Amino acid sequence: MPVDGHDNRTYRLGETMTVRLPTAAGYAPAVLKESDWLPRLGPHLPVAVPEVLATGAPGEDYPHPWSVRSWLEGETADPARVGDMTAFAVQVAEFVRALWRCDATGGPPAGEHSFWRGASPGHYDADTRRYLTELDGHLDTGLAAETWQAALDARWTGRPVWFHGDVAAGNLLVAGGELTAVIDFGTSGVGDPACDLVIAWTMFGGASREAFRAAVGGDPGLWARARGWALWKALLMLTLTLGSDPAAATEHRRIVTDVLSDHLAHA
Repeated sequence: MPVDGHDNRTYRLGETMTVRLPTAAGYAPAVLKESDWLPRLGPHLPVAVPEVLATGAPGEDYPHPWSVRSWLEGETADPARVGDMTAFAVQVAEFVRALWRCDATGGPPAGEHSFWRGASPGHYDADTRRYLTELDGHLDTGLAAETWQAALDARWTGRPVWFHGDVAAGNLLVAGGELTAVIDFGTSGVGDPACDLVIAWTMFGGASREAFRAAVGGDPGLWARARGWALWKALLMLTLTLGSDPAAATEHRRIVTDVLSDHLAHA
C-alpha cells in the first residue's frame, strides 16, 4: 500500500528502499531538484534525510520523473510519539538552522517550484484578503488583516539561504521520542527562510514554542513573515473546512488565534 501524500505517493520497495511518484505535473520538478541537492545537503544536517539511489524517467504508463530512495526508520512526529516537546522543538530548530547554514551557491531560487515558499508571503496577498472577507464573523478579521499587513511590511533583505519549505509534523520522523530524520524536500529552495518557522504555531505551543523561538533566533521581521505564512495557510484551510469538517476547522481556527496572539505579543 502506498503512503498517500498530497504531492507524492510513496511505495515500499523491498526492505531497504522506497519509490516516490509525484501525483501531478506541478510536483514533478521536485524529483530532479531533490536528486541533485539532497546528496549535497545531507552531510551538513544533524539528522538523516532521504538518500536518492536512482532517478526514473517518464514512460508510457507514468508521465513524470520519479525516484528510488533509501528507507528511513521512524514514525511521523505525532505529539504522542514525542517524549519531551520542548527538547524536540530545539532539535527542529537545530535542523532548521543547520539547513540555513548550508552553502546556497547555485541553489534554486524561490519560485513556482517551491510554490513561492522562500519568496514574500505577499505572493498570496489577494487570496488571503479573499479568505478574510469570506471568514468575516468567524474570527477577528481586523486583527488578522493587521497581522497579515505586518508580514507584508517586514520585507526580507538578507542573503539567500536554503529553506525546506514544509517543516511540518508529517515530514519529521521520530524514534524514541526524538527527531531522527526530515523528509520531503520538494518545496525546498534558496531565499527567505521565514516559511520554515510555521511549525511554531502548527505543532508547538507554550514552552515548546518559546524554546523553538529562542533556539532559532532571528529578528522581528523574520517572525512577522513567518506569522504571515502560518496565517495564510490556516485561513485557506479554515475556509475549506468550515462547513464540512468541524474538527479540522477547530484546529485551523486555533492556529489563527495563536498567530494573532503572537502578533500582539511580539509585534
